[in-house]
Amino acid sequence: MRGELFYPPRIFGAIPPVAADLEKARVVILPVPYDSTTGYRSGARDGPQAIIDASQNLELYDRELDKETYQVGIHTLPEVEPVMSGPEAMIHRVREVTSALLEKERLVVMLGGEHSLTIGTVQAYKGKYPNLSVLHLDAHADLRDEYLGSRYSHGCAMRRVGEICPVVSAGVRSLSQEEGQFVKEHHMPIFYAETFSTAPGYLRQVVSLLSPKIYVSIDLDVFDPSIMAAVGTPEPGGLGWYEVLALLREVAQQRQIVGFDLVEFCPREGPIACAFLAAKLVYKLIGYTITP
Repeated sequence: MRGELFYPPRIFGAIPPVAADLEKARVVILPVPYDSTTGYRSGARDGPQAIIDASQNLELYDRELDKETYQVGIHTLPEVEPVMSGPEAMIHRVREVTSALLEKERLVVMLGGEHSLTIGTVQAYKGKYPNLSVLHLDAHADLRDEYLGSRYSHGCAMRRVGEICPVVSAGVRSLSQEEGQFVKEHHMPIFYAETFSTAPGYLRQVVSLLSPKIYVSIDLDVFDPSIMAAVGTPEPGGLGWYEVLALLREVAQQRQIVGFDLVEFCPREGPIACAFLAAKLVYKLIGYTITP
């Protein structure tokens, strides 16, 4: 016990070891340091560890929820070793790892890395939950069929996920002409960023389009760059902290969130406050999702 005081474990939240035990934890943090298809600013591979490091300074009591969320048990796994032969192989690895964790009935929280990784986690979750749908929070539509020569680029993430299960996107404010045409032809449900200030009742509309079991994928550039500059592709006009929390809270109350991810965090592109925001968002969403 004395040794733990001097050498605290480098795990999410620096929570007490008894609450981080893998056999008892209901939540597992899955860090995946991979960003091989990044087209603008790289560095998302450093995101998972930066989020875990920032989480060491979280207050473990959540005033809003009036509970210490960590008591559900949160285990931090070692980083998944990247496969450098290409994104498709890396997606396959993430799917295999996630599927094994789901067999143990864990809530998997994947920390990316780039957004293409979400394809692998959703493939695994779809295998367990046939009626799955995905809530996608992002500045970008990510609906290209191919980007920079790859159909598995981070810019194609939701195009591929949409081939697995239904997707509802929110916070989007940037897309290509190709993506815009795809949205029109396929009647894709997208709630653009301006909706959050101009359309009363949008929360109920978002929830109404989601199935009972939800996977949430959060690209951190959904936030406005004024509070989240540390991303690979920043876009003006983003959402605020409380806007994102209101949406996630409503979804968690009305549907069952079975897993989620945070991706595209590039720590060197912004102040340390960005890492803390990401860590607190993970902790808040765990709290919304699981009751002690």
